[in-house]
Amino acid sequence: MGRIRNLDDLRRHWDRYSIGYDRSMVRSERWLFADTRSWICGRARGRTLEVAIGTGLNLEHYPEGVELVGLDLSAGMLAGAKRRSGELGLDAELRTGDAQRLDFGDDSFDSVVCTFSLCAVPDDEKAVAEMVRVLRPGGRLLLADHVIGAAWWLRSLQRVIEIGSVPMGGEHFRRRPLLHVEAAGLEIVERDRFKAGLIERLHARKPELP
Repeated sequence: MGRIRNLDDLRRHWDRYSIGYDRSMVRSERWLFADTRSWICGRARGRTLEVAIGTGLNLEHYPEGVELVGLDLSAGMLAGAKRRSGELGLDAELRTGDAQRLDFGDDSFDSVVCTFSLCAVPDDEKAVAEMVRVLRPGGRLLLADHVIGAAWWLRSLQRVIEIGSVPMGGEHFRRRPLLHVEAAGLEIVERDRFKAGLIERLHARKPELP
């Protein structure tokens, strides 16, 4: 597998990875993420955008009444989401798209969700800015990801891992989406960080118009 140099390389990487993605996530789901998917999705309301929906592992956790639009860079990953949506009998709109350039107008959604994906977006700050842009005033931004560890030795280990993970898979381990959310001026309604600080989930609110 070659190095990730651009968005097309990243798309091809995730297309290849889509085949065994669900199987590869079993251990992380069990030992790291805990109830994070239900914690995040259970807070979604109204018209909801899920950015980087992947194979649709969040789909079963959304409450009734949510009008879901999901996008992913990879057609391979999205195919998995479409299969899962059909199995669950959901009427979700699923399409390909780039988290860094969302193809929606300003103030289009009541909720925006992104779980365990900002770690693999080339420009996570830009992606968060786009999520805030399409979120309606008073809307909910719901994010979860693996982030930079709380202990120095974890941070050192993550730095070493990134020597290979960033160029070969576009995977970052020392990011902190919370900082971008705060910089964008959103109110942090709820925040939870656990597993030695490696997992962080948050519910933020976009300010109402004056």
